[in-house]
Amino acid sequence: MDVDDKVFKVAAVQMVSINNKEVNLKKAEEFIIYAAKEKARVVVLPEMFNFSGKLNQKRENAEPIPGPTINRLKDLAKKFNIYLLCGSILEKSYEKGKNIFCNTSVFLNPEGEIIAKYRKLHLFDVTLPDGSILRESELITAGNEVVCVKTSLAFFGLSICYDLRFPELYRKLAREGVQVVFIPSAFTLQTGKDHWEILVRAKAVENQFYVIAPNQIGKDTEGHRFWGKSMVVDPWGTILTKAPEKECVIFAEVDLSYQQEVRKNLPSLSHIRKDIFNF
Repeated sequence: MDVDDKVFKVAAVQMVSINNKEVNLKKAEEFIIYAAKEKARVVVLPEMFNFSGKLNQKRENAEPIPGPTINRLKDLAKKFNIYLLCGSILEKSYEKGKNIFCNTSVFLNPEGEIIAKYRKLHLFDVTLPDGSILRESELITAGNEVVCVKTSLAFFGLSICYDLRFPELYRKLAREGVQVVFIPSAFTLQTGKDHWEILVRAKAVENQFYVIAPNQIGKDTEGHRFWGKSMVVDPWGTILTKAPEKECVIFAEVDLSYQQEVRKNLPSLSHIRKDIFNF
């Protein structure tokens, strides 16, 4: 990795997705192009950026990977010479004699190639404070693999939304040496107002890496409300940038020399009691 590459600009896209895939994709493409023109080297979309709708609509709009959505974004990544984290889409895959659906994130390199694919490990099966019941597992099959990828720019780790509540995943990524973690999300308003910032900053502090966390904002066509407040956080837990209450792109600089300095001066990861904890 060249010295010049130790500092690079990243972008997080905050948007609301509706039950019209073409509208969502055009919006995402506009944000990506804007971020690329602002010299972002890495652009990160939120969870389920290409479609949000009723259960039957989600099934109908699921795609293989690669498929129409990813192929469009592969072209953009190549055209603008960027790394592009395709937040997540609903992936349809035929495995073990049946169709399954996964909440899947795809990472593209500047050549437009898929360099990592991650299926969400932890599914959002909860009852919200207002009594609303959400069961992601009604449709989606959980993944079973922790995913990280080394590039010429940095060592990246992948996760999605509700994964944020499970520190074991992020500690494993940290132990692998990951420098930057993606957390594309559709974090709800009800949980986000109390937990979003705390959880995002905690992951950065505990594991001493950068966190890029784009979130959905506003209300989708089904009436689900999302917290927004997309952010980029450094390894000290400092919020480098936070999105306002609207669809937008936010920018920050990742400085890998600073990340190395934090880990050197406060070497908590090397102080883990491996004789007690199974890490």
